[in-house]
Amino acid sequence: MTTPDFRLDSVQMANFAARGFLRFDELVPDALNKEILKVFKRGEFPHFSAGTPLNACYPPPSPIGEMLRMPKVQGIITSLVGPDPLYDHHAIHTRSPKQVQAQHVHGDAIIDTRIHFDIQLMYYPHDVPLNMGGTLIVPGSHFRRINESDIGRYQNFLGQTPLVGKAGTLLALHHGIWHCGRRNETSRVRYMYKLRLNPQVRQTRLWNMSDIEQPGQAGEAVQNEVNRILSTREPWFENADGRIEIVNRIKFWRFLSGDETFDVQYWLTRIENMPEQLVR
Repeated sequence: MTTPDFRLDSVQMANFAARGFLRFDELVPDALNKEILKVFKRGEFPHFSAGTPLNACYPPPSPIGEMLRMPKVQGIITSLVGPDPLYDHHAIHTRSPKQVQAQHVHGDAIIDTRIHFDIQLMYYPHDVPLNMGGTLIVPGSHFRRINESDIGRYQNFLGQTPLVGKAGTLLALHHGIWHCGRRNETSRVRYMYKLRLNPQVRQTRLWNMSDIEQPGQAGEAVQNEVNRILSTREPWFENADGRIEIVNRIKFWRFLSGDETFDVQYWLTRIENMPEQLVR
């Protein structure tokens, strides 16, 4: 009997590389959502030291640990930061009812300019409709490293996406993506669990690459879709077609895939052309 492989596929990884996030709607079963929500409301939230192996956190009986140990959740984590990642920090973010002001848009990674990356998992244990706010992100902003709240004066961005959804929805975000908590206009408290994880291995070829490595037309079709995703512009890109963003994506995909020759439309190969041969 073949063991199921719950890791991400190449199209999902390309979307993460290009847009800086992935969402998994209603991934966590309802019964577990209810148990986790009870933990949040009771304030029974353990604390761990930064750098603790994740597998040493949330020992049973822990509904949060049960959620993180789900095979599909483990597949997401393994694909992005590898096996046995380190716990960085966690928090329960709440938004009070009837708010009149949203959090300012910001980036968490003030000094973190690595091509290596952490992920932040965000999880909703209950339904979060649009009027409850949710988390707003700017897709593709993870390569635009900022000094935390430099962009806080701006209220809206072209292409911004509210990450709202049904109970059990899990989000995986690159540590550099621009985001904020939107105001909660309902009469109920909104809960969101956030967990940041650090890799312990080089983040290269960690996902299930069997789709893109298929021989013939099947593998070629997947590669073409990856290329399309990595060259798709976001609405906020500048008039120059976001070329610097595409180049950053190419560099990131080379890092992820281990293919140092990968390119889209010759963009990175062109600027790597630095001949040293002298004319004789």
